[in-house]
Amino acid sequence: MHGGADARGAARWDFSTCANAAGPCPTALAAVQAADATRYPDPAARAVRQALAALHGVEPERILLAASASEFIQRITAVTGRLWPGAVQVPRWAYGDYAVAAAAWGRACHVEGEQGAEGASGEERVGSACRRQPCTLRWYADPTSPMGLDGDPPDVDARRFPAVLDAVYAPLRLQGTSAWTASGRDAVFVLHSPNKALGLTGVRGAYAVAPAHDSGDGVAGYDVTACRKALQAAAPSWPLSAHADAMLRAWALPETQAWVADSHAVLAGWKSDLLRRLSARGFEVRASVTPYAVVRPRIWVEPALLREHEVGVRDTSSFGLPGWWRVSVQAPAAQDAFMHALDLAERRPG
Repeated sequence: MHGGADARGAARWDFSTCANAAGPCPTALAAVQAADATRYPDPAARAVRQALAALHGVEPERILLAASASEFIQRITAVTGRLWPGAVQVPRWAYGDYAVAAAAWGRACHVEGEQGAEGASGEERVGSACRRQPCTLRWYADPTSPMGLDGDPPDVDARRFPAVLDAVYAPLRLQGTSAWTASGRDAVFVLHSPNKALGLTGVRGAYAVAPAHDSGDGVAGYDVTACRKALQAAAPSWPLSAHADAMLRAWALPETQAWVADSHAVLAGWKSDLLRRLSARGFEVRASVTPYAVVRPRIWVEPALLREHEVGVRDTSSFGLPGWWRVSVQAPAAQDAFMHALDLAERRPG
């Protein structure tokens, strides 16, 4: 289950996705519009990998390109399950594609903190179910979704088997700083999907930064190079379209990074207004560090009723949080339309 367009197309006032509402980013949009779609892009995307490697201060071979974040989730679940058979661990509330990919590839899925997922002792601190089938792929997120909270680094050794930090929403953090250290990030795959921060979610393209061979305080307990090469071999030909190629190269530009940082002030103001207006209507509102938050209406309203009035919200049931919505920050005109749609839906008989 995802936000965004449905069979009727895209809602005019879309609170269901986390695209940067201050966007689109001018430099990235111009790059995408100038992309030559009449020719194949470089299948190795060498210019993209060089630019992203420079952005992150890593070697180009550590950059793994993906058709989208969801494509990479499927690919790493499949590849690591073949190399290191075992279960997948996911956060308590998390993007549903982690579990969907585990099921698709026949891997058991354990929820962090629940019985059978994490225990209180041992190097892995896994419960009885994980001891019967070790968790050989672990998912983390910072900030988290749908809650938009700080994601804690693992308090276990993340190097024994592959782990992924989903950092898709890191560029949209509006307050605080990540608790993940540079060495902690170097020990895991870090997944990036810039189209959200750029306000260009219709352009599909993502990448992951692979772990370092040696993060400085220890060597991975599995063959990082073999894993990286297997992931590269399992990638589709031309994972990036010409437009995605252009978007990712634009993402690495200093002016693009500056625009994203500058957009935070606008988003913070809009967020304050939106949550204040929902609270005044009796919504339960959870705090977050991102331009999205989860809210619970005082009287349940089916999202489909709001959709009839061109307003989209994200039901969080697929995240493991039924009865709540995830709403993203939008401009004042969109907020006015949201409040009007709520009025109409709440007055609707039955």
